[in-house]
Amino acid sequence: MIGLFHRSVQNKEKLMIFYIDSTNHITQRIIRVLDVNEKQVLAFCYWRKQVRTFKLDKILSADVLRKRKA
Repeated sequence: MIGLFHRSVQNKEKLMIFYIDSTNHITQRIIRVLDVNEKQVLAFCYWRKQVRTFKLDKILSADVLRKRKA
């Protein structure tokens, strides 16, 4: 998964993640990764409309957000 985050930084791709928040609820977020290290991901969160930090161990899954074809 960390490779996907690094690729997202390089290609400026949006990702969809499923994340366990601070209240132990599973949330779905669309993010653009700004930086990643061994413990966390720094990303712009389109839901919150601000830069957020996501702990890697709280991210359940991640995938590239595909553009819809008309």
